[in-house]
Amino acid sequence: MTGFRRGVRLGVDVGRARIGVARSDPDGMLAVPVETVPRDDDAIARLVALVGEYEPLELLVGLPINLRGEDTASTVDARDFARALGSASSVPVRLVDERLSTVSAHQALRASGRSQRSSRGVVDQAAAVVLLQQAIDTEKNTGSPAGTPLILDEENL
Repeated sequence: MTGFRRGVRLGVDVGRARIGVARSDPDGMLAVPVETVPRDDDAIARLVALVGEYEPLELLVGLPINLRGEDTASTVDARDFARALGSASSVPVRLVDERLSTVSAHQALRASGRSQRSSRGVVDQAAAVVLLQQAIDTEKNTGSPAGTPLILDEENL
């Protein structure tokens, strides 16, 4: 585990209606679901409260880039949300490519016998688990944190 930074991480899967949240243990052995936060005016405050509760090393926000590696409306939305979260929180935010994390989450839930309808409340958490586990595995394999740091400057606010 050369170069792996010890500490809890929170994974955040930003959707238009809901935000999935997952966390890791301090050793990065396992990512587990935390909760689904409604995407409303209280969403940032709830995530800041989760930061206070879990005291993570960093927040990993999924960036839904399309399969060609290009931005979409969802990518812009996730970046804007990450900026707002980074401004409200004292914890560093990293943007992580989450291509196919929601697809992987749906497949895993279907494989466990859940229908799409019965999965609606947990698919966002499952997607957050997938993106967080991928980020942890990347850091363990490369020795470098996954994704790119969110830079907050005057132009971005």
